[in-house]
Amino acid sequence: MKYALTATFGLMLTLTAQAQKFGFVNSGSILEGMPQVKEAESNLEALGKQLQAKGEKMMQDFQLKYQELERKVQAGEITPKAQETETATLEAERNKILAYDQDMQKQLGDKRESLLAPILEQVKTAIDAVAKENGYTYIFDGSPGVGVILYADESTNITALVKAKLGIQ
Repeated sequence: MKYALTATFGLMLTLTAQAQKFGFVNSGSILEGMPQVKEAESNLEALGKQLQAKGEKMMQDFQLKYQELERKVQAGEITPKAQETETATLEAERNKILAYDQDMQKQLGDKRESLLAPILEQVKTAIDAVAKENGYTYIFDGSPGVGVILYADESTNITALVKAKLGIQ
């Protein structure tokens, strides 16, 4: 009885596994072909340059003030108390630059996320549609360096179907 139950359970698992259809996509390849991704990257690059230019200007201003303070100290044109005050001011400005750099990174990350979220949702919708249309139970991402597949028969690659669904080559 015990063996019959185990055999029946094993047979059910085998039949269930055989009924499932697996496929994979190369999401990196899909994203590379989407014009929306290129546009998002261009927007991010433009924003990055704009933010970086402001940061560089802040740094140049800081360096000029620092050099002027050094010149005053070397020339003996500043009292120790005034030097202390200007040094504190420069330290506050340096901290402001560091905070700006962190804020700049956050702004770029937030912008990247806001630009890519709808694109990634569009890809997911296309993958879901292709999977349903072709009877796939599971779809894995087989992108190099990202994928979770150790081996996949190329005949299960549905990247071309998803690209076709998105209208890209």
